[in-house]
Formats: sequence, C-alpha cells, structure tokens
Amino acid sequence: MSKNVGIVIVSHSPDVARGTADMVRQMVGDDVPLAWCGGNPDGGLGTSVPAILDAIDRAWSERGVAILVDLGGAETNSEMAIEMLPEERAGRVLLCNAPIVEGAVMAGTEASAGSTLEEVRRTAEELRPA
Repeated sequence: MSKNVGIVIVSHSPDVARGTADMVRQMVGDDVPLAWCGGNPDGGLGTSVPAILDAIDRAWSERGVAILVDLGGAETNSEMAIEMLPEERAGRVLLCNAPIVEGAVMAGTEASAGSTLEEVRRTAEELRPA
C-alpha cells in the first residue's frame, strides 16, 4: 500500500494520457501510484467509464486518488466512475480542475511529498486559468 496519493490521467487520446503519465513518472519516480487511460473501446478518441474505473483501481491508495482530465467528456465520465465506486472509496477520489499535463506533474510532485489528497488537488488547481 502506498503512503502517497495516487494520480489518474484521463484523456480522449491514449497518446496524450500515456505521454502525460510518462512525464509524471520521470519527474517523481515510482513513489506515487499512477495510472492513465484514454481513447474509446474502438481505438478512436474518447473516454470510457470502465477504463476510468480500472485506472482508479490501478492507482488506488488509501490516501486517495486525484484525477486529471483533458476535456468535458472525460470529466463527465470520471464523475460517473466516481459515483459507481463503493462509498468508502468514492469519498477518497477527487477531480482536479487543472490543465492535464501541468496539473498532473504538479499533482504528482505534491503527492510524492506525502501531501494529503486536498493538498494535491489544491496544488494542481493553482494552475487553472482565472
């Protein structure tokens, strides 16, 4: 079990999601549980609730999971995935309103310092446009 908050990256593009996860991993190493998902089941652009649920499971930490998304559909599907989680997990998963790449790097850096889920969210959201 990780002592750090987990990070999930959800993009409409599997390449964007994978590339963002690679950046986070290179910046913070393996101390932060990290997962990504992107694309629809047919291989095109889109997001999938089952894939998001799987990513949450892969990045799960008892400290919680922060999700970063690229576009509105990713946010909507992530919200649906959170609603489908068991109650004890759903309360420990937060969406971050932040740019996906910069926000994920900042969230990962904050998580690697042992910060709380709320601190991770706040740090990522500092980058959001006013």
